[in-house]
Amino acid sequence: MPPKPAALARPSPDRLVLSGGWTAAGMAAIEPELASAALTGVVHVDAAGIEALDSVGAWRLRQLLGRPGDRGGIAPDGLRPEFATLLEAVANHLAERDSRPATVIAPTPTWLARVGLGAMAVFEQAAALLGFVGECALAFAGSVAHPKRIRWRTILYHIRSAGFDALPIVGLLSFLLGVVVAYQGAGQLRQYGANIFVVDLVGLSMLREFAPLITAIIVAGRSGSAYAAQIGSMAVSEEIDAMRTLGIAPLEQLVLPKIVALLVALPLLTVFADGLGVFGGMIMARTQLDVGFPEFLDRFVKAVDVTAYLVGIGKAPVFAVIIALVGCFQGFRAQGGADGVGRQTTRSVVQAIFLVIVADALFSIAFSILDL
Repeated sequence: MPPKPAALARPSPDRLVLSGGWTAAGMAAIEPELASAALTGVVHVDAAGIEALDSVGAWRLRQLLGRPGDRGGIAPDGLRPEFATLLEAVANHLAERDSRPATVIAPTPTWLARVGLGAMAVFEQAAALLGFVGECALAFAGSVAHPKRIRWRTILYHIRSAGFDALPIVGLLSFLLGVVVAYQGAGQLRQYGANIFVVDLVGLSMLREFAPLITAIIVAGRSGSAYAAQIGSMAVSEEIDAMRTLGIAPLEQLVLPKIVALLVALPLLTVFADGLGVFGGMIMARTQLDVGFPEFLDRFVKAVDVTAYLVGIGKAPVFAVIIALVGCFQGFRAQGGADGVGRQTTRSVVQAIFLVIVADALFSIAFSILDL
């Protein structure tokens, strides 16, 4: 038989009588009375009539009576032992909650503090990246000392995925870039009757700057992000920890093959981009400036020397190391789950492209000083 609804009666000024089911469902009838109840003058509480008690009822009863021992707190009489145990547990929980220190909400940092925190984060990540470069250098030295540890099959796989599979997009964008460079220069050269100098413009700009840079940016967005996503997924699923437990060095298995593969693939992709970029410029020169293919090639041999070609090719290995190191580094820093992997993948692409452009600017300064 279900208990009666909770009831609260005061037969005399100093006596309070509780009865019925003090549960979440049975207390709706006395909520208005509880909200306005005052125990002024009450010295005795008769709880023998309570038929049922749950945590909600015990919490409301404790609020009504206060805590025994505290000033104004009243201990009920006649309460069943199991109900008294529940009431005591609720009282202990309330005491523990009240004893916890209040949560202090940190004030919003000022703009200067935000700048400082951002600078600290940048320096911390730069130091971590420098340490990662050192670890990779040690792992590479160990692999050179013990060639049997080199993962040739993995290297060939990454050469195919980062190099051969990237030929269509690299070729297309390089061709279009050559077309754009020649088209933009055609209008100005035509005004001065210097149509033939479009060869100098296209040849030097593509071989020295545009072809290595656009190739590195494409590979950073394509392969660098793939490296970060692959290693990041392994990091959050604890596969890298499992590799260390089995005695497999993660750097030798996951990082060095990618670096070596890009060192081979990126210079070859740059050569491919050089050819298609110049070819796009040839087509636009013939269309816009009436410079035929024989005239273009004859001027190209005279205007562009081997130094310009080697300058562009020489940048590619540096760009390759930057892309592979940044992608793998950000992958190892992934935490949490899919959101953490995506965040680190985005960072790897942004940082790799940024560092590639910075390196290209430093190359330009160095080559200018060296008069190359």
